[in-house]
Parts: sequence; C-alpha cells; structure tokens
Amino acid sequence: MDFLTNLDLFSVGITVAAIGILGFTVFFTDRKSYTNRAFLLFALVTIFWGIVNYLSYRVSSPILILWLLRLVIASATLHAFSFFTLFYIFPKTQLTFPNWYKFILFPISILVFLINLTPLSFSRITQLSLTGSVSTVEKGPGMLLFVSLVIFLIAGGLYTLIKKMRCAIGLEKTQFKYIFFGTILTFTLIFGFNFFLPAAFDYVRLIPLGAVFIFPFVAFTAYAIFKHHLLNTKIIATEILTFVLAIVTLMEVVLSKDVPILVFRGSTFLLILSFGILLIKSVLNEVRQREQLQILTGKLKEANKQLKILDQARAEFISMASHQLRTPPSSIKWYLSALLADEFGKLPPEIKEALVRVNTTNNSMISLIDALLNVSRIERGKLEFVFEEADLAEITQITIDQLAPLAREKGLELVYNKPAAPLPKLIMDKEKLRQVINNMIDNAIKYSKKGKIEISIEKTKRDATLKVRDNGKGMSAKELDVSFSKYGRGKDSIKYSAGLGLGMYLAKVIVEQHNGKIWAESPGADKGSTFAFSVPINNKIKPTSLIFDLTKTQNVK
Repeated sequence: MDFLTNLDLFSVGITVAAIGILGFTVFFTDRKSYTNRAFLLFALVTIFWGIVNYLSYRVSSPILILWLLRLVIASATLHAFSFFTLFYIFPKTQLTFPNWYKFILFPISILVFLINLTPLSFSRITQLSLTGSVSTVEKGPGMLLFVSLVIFLIAGGLYTLIKKMRCAIGLEKTQFKYIFFGTILTFTLIFGFNFFLPAAFDYVRLIPLGAVFIFPFVAFTAYAIFKHHLLNTKIIATEILTFVLAIVTLMEVVLSKDVPILVFRGSTFLLILSFGILLIKSVLNEVRQREQLQILTGKLKEANKQLKILDQARAEFISMASHQLRTPPSSIKWYLSALLADEFGKLPPEIKEALVRVNTTNNSMISLIDALLNVSRIERGKLEFVFEEADLAEITQITIDQLAPLAREKGLELVYNKPAAPLPKLIMDKEKLRQVINNMIDNAIKYSKKGKIEISIEKTKRDATLKVRDNGKGMSAKELDVSFSKYGRGKDSIKYSAGLGLGMYLAKVIVEQHNGKIWAESPGADKGSTFAFSVPINNKIKPTSLIFDLTKTQNVK
C-alpha cells in the first residue's frame, strides 16, 4: 500500500467508525423512537455503501470490480430510500406510514435494488485504467430506473425537510436548521469531489472517500436529535474512548503489509468497534435508569410534601372536631357526678347503678377524645409540657385510687408495692405522667379477667422505674413490636376494649420527652403482661413550660 492508499483507508475507516458509534448511540438513546430507528438504518446503509464504494476502487479483478459496482449502486438505492425515510419521519417518535409509502414507494425501492444487482445495471467492464481501476463500464437499461428513483427520493427528502423547517417553531426549527446545514455541506462535498472533479479534470482519486463526504450530514443530524435531550458527559466520554481505540487499531490496519496481519488487525478493529458500541449501550441504560430514579425521587418528594399538607389538614380537622366533641360528654360528666352525689335528691339503687355504668362509658369517651386531641397536637408538631418537681409515688397513688372502683367492678385487685425508701422529687409534667400511669393500669384492668394487678416503683442510682404487671391475655412477640405504635392493637383486642390503640403511643411520646424509656414484656399468650417506664432521677430538663416540636423527634413512630 502506498501512502495515499493508506490515507484513504484510514479516512474511510475513521468515518465508518464514527458513523457507527453515532448511529447506535442515537438508537440506544430511545430504541422505540421511529426517528432514532430511521437514523440507525441510514447510518448502517451509509457504512455499507461507504465500504463497498471504497473497495470498488481498490480491487483489480474485473469480475470482482463489476460485482462491487453493482453493490455500490444497489446500496445507493437503499441509501436514497433511507435518506427520504429519515426526513419523512423526523422528529416524530411514533408514525403510521401511509399506503403510498408501504405499497408503492417501498416495493419500488426494493425492486430497483434487486435490478441493480443484475446485468440490467452494469452489464460488463469495457476498459480498465493502468492502475487497475475502472475506466469505462457498459450501462444497462436498469440505470434509468436507478437514476430516476434516486433523484426522486433525494428531491422528495429535501422538499420534506424544507417544508418541515419552514413550519417548525422553537427547538424543532433549530433541529431542522442543523440537519439542513449538514445536508448542504454533504451534497457540496459529493458534487465537488465525486462529480465536478472527475467530469472537469478527470480526477477520480477522491471517489472512494464517499463515506467521508456523507459524515457531515450524519454528524449534524445526530446532534439535532441529541439536542432534544443533551447526552450525559459519561456517555460522551465513553464515545470518545471508543473512537480513540478505533483510531489506534485502525492505524495498525493501515500499517499492515501482510494479508494475514491485515485480516487479524482488521478483525480486531471490528471487535473493538462492536464492543465499544455495546459499552455505549450499557452506559446509556445506566444513565437512563439514573435519570428515571431522579424523576421518581422528585415525584416522591412532591408527593411527600402533598401528603404532609394533607396530614396537617387532617390533624387540624381532628383537633377541631375533638374540641367540639369534648364539650357534650364533659357536660354529661358534670351532671352525672351531681346525680351520683345525690345533689338532686337520693336516687333508687337500680337507677344509681345504671348511672354508674353510664358514667364509666362517658369517662371512656372523654379519655378517647383526649387521646385524639393529644395525637393531633403531636401530628401538628406542638404538645405543651409543664415541667415541675413532683412525687412519682404520690401521683401513682392518686391514679390507683381513681381506678380502684373500675377494678373492683371487674373483681380485680390493685396491689401497690410502694418504694422501700422515699423517692426524691423528679422533674416532670405530673399531669402527663399521670396519664401514662392511668393508661397502663387502665389497660391492665381491661385486658384482665381475674386475679390481681401489681403496680410497683423501683429506684436505682440513675432512674425511677414504674411497672404494671397483670395476669391478662398476654402478648406475642409480634404484638409486643406494635404495642407502642400509633393505632397499634394486639390480636383479639376488640374483645376486651373498643379503644383505638392510641394510649401507649401517647405514653411513649410523653416518656421520651422526659428523657425516659418505655417498654413491654410478656411470656406469651394468656400469660399476662408487664408494661414499664423509667425516667431519670437527675433529669436535665429545667422546671418550666415548654412546647416541643414533636415532628423533629426521631423516636416517635
């Protein structure tokens, strides 16, 4: 190979590699897009036509030259057809082809393609030049069909491009301008080097470089498609790496002198190009997945924001509704207390007994409404605590005295194991901790059918711990896990209580705001349960009135 021959091969090889990389990159960007598919088709036909066109001027066998020339014009037919198809589709992603395209244009193009492979196009070579290249070829009647169809397809493609460009606006107009500029540049190069120079000066040296002249059109069209969604830098870096590797291996091919080495290095070039295209495909998939994740993350953040707004509105509604619902049972409680105290006269025993039951139910209703109010305060991020020095043992005794009648009614015994030594005063919100103790003992009464309920307070150097142990239904490991969650209720709990499962959730929030811990234990079903909490003796909380923003509390479920 002389220097110019090597340069021609290098130019065509680099162009083929670049067109292949661009074609598959566009296709892999959106494989369902009709425009991307049409571009890949055009790129592949261009590669085939460019290689055959180059070989037709580099072989010396007359028979092989004749067949290569037939392949050149046959592939040129497909080239013109893919050119028209690309302009007809661009920039649509979906398209229904009309009947004239499917039943007239496509069959005629295939027919002309097949005719070009027969002696009807080139019948024989009449003269070869001294270098062995074609000088004169005898043309058959099929050439008229070829020329007519190619002129029609190219003219129709250009007309479609100009028409669409004039009607387009915004981004599409810019895309069409890029394609139009690439088209004009390509046709200028083809006309100048493949027609004007051979016709005017009999200079055919540049005819084998047909693929090089078409590259500007491919490059500008690829950029126009990419401009709709610019590629990630990672993809561009992968393309550059693949292209550089292709250039290096192609240089080895160009410098080859022996046929076996040429075949080996040529195969290596094709393998590197193929694997490079597969690499680009995998990077594109990775980038696409990352983009989809980013979109989903954005949507999730927006949905989460909307859910927070709805949740806030729901909490405010519950708060408002609970305030309104609390007034009637509070009034009923006042009248029931007066009736049971005989302030309106002595009542018959049977009526008094009925009123006691009504009072118990009414108190349960008030407790439920209070729980809903506190939950709504938590959800809105505001729950007021009044911290002061108080005696945990005294608060416990008061709570036991209030719940003793309810326990006696069920035949249960409340046993209070007071601490052996007096407890020091603790910093606490005594009303809220009393509510925690009340919920724990009240639950023990509800879920027990017989026996006794033990309440004990133990003191260590650091903590004061209160435990409520019953002989009730007990809990499984799964029930223990949800016992302090919002609306968390154990199996068959409805048989014992009609509550909503908010008591222990509130207890957890209150205890944790006292820098304490709360937990539950149970040997298993029907073996009783123990609920307990501990608070620090030397608590860091200052005696004051505080409103905690509980939406920032990590421990609240």
